[in-house]
Amino acid sequence: MADRKSLARNRRAFHEYTVDEKVEVGIMLEGTEVKSMRAGGFSFADAYARIRNGELWLIGLHVAEYSHGNLFNHEPTRDRKLLAHAAEIDRLRRRVEEKGFTLVPLEFYLKQGLIKLELGVCKGKKLYDKRESLKQKAQQRDMDREMRGYR
Repeated sequence: MADRKSLARNRRAFHEYTVDEKVEVGIMLEGTEVKSMRAGGFSFADAYARIRNGELWLIGLHVAEYSHGNLFNHEPTRDRKLLAHAAEIDRLRRRVEEKGFTLVPLEFYLKQGLIKLELGVCKGKKLYDKRESLKQKAQQRDMDREMRGYR
């Protein structure tokens, strides 16, 4: 999409999970966290979202301390609140209560100057599913390589 600039994508999530649904949510950040994230100083490989007391929370996101921050710099591993409509949170809660579904962050991006998060309602893949995905990806790569040769 032209109106958004990707900050980072969770490629591991697409390998480990099948994404059933994607939802755009906002994230509550402090000033030094925003500056650090814009500079690419964050990691969300082990992050996940939970619903607590009717609110959506992101757990496990590590945002490095801002290099030019002062003594009021943020805590790197704190839980961060995600912003979504109450009806949407309720719908996500019902989906997560189904067997095997979890909320996984897929991508952080800038949209109109704000940092947004694409959250996925995902189900874990079995080992044979992962092998099948890798096999399909390799076949697609081989087909693309062959097609380039005929142009």
